[in-house]
Amino acid sequence: MSIIVRGARQNNLKNLDLDIPLGELVVVTGVSGSGKSSLVFDTLYAEGQRRYVETFSSYARQFLDRMDKPAVDRIEGIPPAIAIDQTNPVRTSRSTVGTMTEINDHLKLLFARVSHLHCAGCGRAVRRDTPESICLDLERHSRELGEPRLLVCFTVPIAKNFKLAEVRALLAAQGYTRIRHETKREIEVVQDRLRFGAADRGRVLESLEAALRVGNGRVQIHALADTADANDREKADQAAAAATFRYSSTLHCAECDLAYQTPTPSAFSFNSAVGACDSCRGFGRTIGVDYGLVIPDTSKTLRGGAVKPWQTESFKECQDDLLRLGKKRGIPLDTPWRELSEAHRNWVIAGEGEWAKEVWYGIQRYFAWLESKAYKMHI
Repeated sequence: MSIIVRGARQNNLKNLDLDIPLGELVVVTGVSGSGKSSLVFDTLYAEGQRRYVETFSSYARQFLDRMDKPAVDRIEGIPPAIAIDQTNPVRTSRSTVGTMTEINDHLKLLFARVSHLHCAGCGRAVRRDTPESICLDLERHSRELGEPRLLVCFTVPIAKNFKLAEVRALLAAQGYTRIRHETKREIEVVQDRLRFGAADRGRVLESLEAALRVGNGRVQIHALADTADANDREKADQAAAAATFRYSSTLHCAECDLAYQTPTPSAFSFNSAVGACDSCRGFGRTIGVDYGLVIPDTSKTLRGGAVKPWQTESFKECQDDLLRLGKKRGIPLDTPWRELSEAHRNWVIAGEGEWAKEVWYGIQRYFAWLESKAYKMHI
């Protein structure tokens, strides 16, 4: 497929004929005055925009800018066009081709719909499990493990204002008397014990649905070891598991116990606080400290005022801390900065740790503290 242009005579074009392939990045170059703008803006864009506007009703067309029909014999295969001028009227790095053309708005919606969530802890895909999807997964695991007995369980947390006995009584009232494991904070309740290959599929789905409902959308399946006593129900419920499989009907990583929110368009927008980078806030640049300005004269010593910001009355206390702790640590205070070792320079800049009476905080933490006070005019 191509855009076919025949007999283009707009401005300084002289009966130009050319085919422009679609679906490719095409660059138009040439010397000044050769007709680049006449071809791209005054011919191709003008015709594409004119045809697009004509698809609207006569009422809607009166609110849209309409361009004159270009001087050309024939143009075929041209889609609706968007043109962006070289000059950007918006003076911010957040203004991009995507925001100016409003393509970003569509991309945000697309990413929110088709994006795949991966856990920040283990990197595994996080998805909403259903009884049907869990059943299919269990079928595969059961074949791999030789059709073991499966224990369908869910966990009930114990609220601070409840006692363990009270929660057990509430569960017993609902028919849940089989407990696999319990602590002061939670109880793992047995929903069902079955062998996948021998159990009716309807029973499996029913057990999974009930466990997900009572377990707040979370269920764990224990494949019991062959040594488990099948005749003693209590021993079988508490037997060691050869493998455990965890599932969740919400956006929750069962392995890492991390819950996630449903993706929204704002999570994929650098213009939103939700989706903006934590470091640059969506502007594509970060503000840092230029140590060449902090220590502009490398011929000065630490005692002689090499660290320029600390030579004022406001921050003289920092200079005093540097000299006092530097002397204790054996830092050469009367040696020019450029002659100090890398270790000594790093001590001055990085420090030893957070501020304390006998701990050197360093230039970095000094500026971090300043940044927290940036709302003050003099800082």
